[in-house]
Amino acid sequence: MRKVITVDGPSGVGKGTLCQNLARELGWAYLDSGALYRLLALRALAAGKADAAAAEIAALTTDLQIDFRLDADGCTVLLNGEPVGNELRSERCGNAASKIAAYPEVREALLDFQRGFAGDAPLIADGRDMGTVVFPDAPLKLFLTASAEIRAERRYKQLLAQGESVNLRAIYAEIAERDARDRSRSVAPLIPASDAVVIDTGNLSISDVQQRVSAEIAARFSFSLTLLSTRELYGIIC
Repeated sequence: MRKVITVDGPSGVGKGTLCQNLARELGWAYLDSGALYRLLALRALAAGKADAAAAEIAALTTDLQIDFRLDADGCTVLLNGEPVGNELRSERCGNAASKIAAYPEVREALLDFQRGFAGDAPLIADGRDMGTVVFPDAPLKLFLTASAEIRAERRYKQLLAQGESVNLRAIYAEIAERDARDRSRSVAPLIPASDAVVIDTGNLSISDVQQRVSAEIAARFSFSLTLLSTRELYGIIC
């Protein structure tokens, strides 16, 4: 069986940095499924097709060549070998991605790509339906969660640090709307797998979360690890 660790959950719970730390420490491949939908959303926005029919948007997936390059500073998303800019992580792109991710045709178009990503190499898979749909047989499934209020506060602080003018109430409203959309969609809703380990990161320190995950890895695989990253666990919203 392929070694796969899935990490699912809504935006702002710390999935991105946790998954990147795991991939670095273990030397495994890293798949950010949220970036796939964001890249597709960028394509749709650029083509004026953000509100197009599902089949039209799904057709935009045909020549996607995507990779993820990890280094000490984070993760660079590559499209056709070229780095993608900061627009990929914008609120505009994220909201568009959440909308198109609700289309069954789009999810089906990206399913085989995700399952075949990195061949048979061990994989850390970050997303919203990695454990329920994409890799249902993964040996370890994690589901991170936190209240919308806590996640909005994290996002607010992150954007302020980047020099952006933001409104906490508006960020909370966007997160609540996206949560409702992700959890209520008919295909691959945002829910934990029945055998997932659920971790509420809301009141946990970085060290607490990493220790819990390390213990789960040691229990399921024939090795253990210590996540020593000093980076802010909640610094990447995905």
